Amino acid sequence: MSIEPAALHVVATPIGNLGDLTERARTVLAAVETVAAEDTRHTGRLLSHLGIRARLVSLHEHNERQRVPELIDRMRGGASVALVSDAGTPGISDPGYPLVAAAHAAGIRVVPIPGACAIVAALTVSGLPTDRFVFEGFLPAKPRARRARLEALANEARTLVVYESAHRVAATVANMAAAFGAERPATLARELTKAFETVRRDTLRGLAEWIAADSDQQRGEIVLVVGGAPQDRGEKRTVGLDEALAALLPELAPARAAAVAARLTGTSRREAYRAALAHGAADSSAE
Repeated sequence: MSIEPAALHVVATPIGNLGDLTERARTVLAAVETVAAEDTRHTGRLLSHLGIRARLVSLHEHNERQRVPELIDRMRGGASVALVSDAGTPGISDPGYPLVAAAHAAGIRVVPIPGACAIVAALTVSGLPTDRFVFEGFLPAKPRARRARLEALANEARTLVVYESAHRVAATVANMAAAFGAERPATLARELTKAFETVRRDTLRGLAEWIAADSDQQRGEIVLVVGGAPQDRGEKRTVGLDEALAALLPELAPARAAAVAARLTGTSRREAYRAALAHGAADSSAE
């Protein structure tokens, strides 16, 4: 199979099991002139396993500004480039978007080479609706911001998918139970396609108790899939701006609280910010 010259090939690599690399991906990686990798050491080991010798260049969040123009110039000169991340599909909570956007802007063809993706893998084994879902990437690391984001998602009807680090998963599932209701169905998918792969479906309460009781579940790469908010309870309750701000201001700075409240209520950010400042003034005068 020949590959397109002067093109950017976005290549999915395995998320664990090397047998999941497609034959097309193997062919493209062997044929391109340059492989742009999130971590050249990690990708170098993969290519070595495959018996492929390729020119590797690093492309990550800290060097994208200078590296993207270099890669665009190479492709304009006729070179073929493959974009890979450390695992899975590039651009999904991984570097890649700026290079893809720049390639389109430069009139360079962008070719998808699909394959493994942890989001899709977790959804397919979750036992939760997959016809409509929303991917939130990684939730905020700081507890207060994470709780606020989950509160903002509490009425989301679509299945929710998030990535989470091992050392925060126990706190995140407990936060989800508090924000969404302890009986909301959810699935934890850990170390997908690897030796210690674990998939467990339960309520958020059940998952929180299980994770707290088993430290092994606080290791490795984790995807959380959570059922959407029930929508069959009659007329949907709406949240007013004052009510939203009253709940958010004790946890967030006024500007951040206003931004979240605006999304929840459909109010403009300017109006929400004025109301947040007024709440602060009222609270101060009441003391």
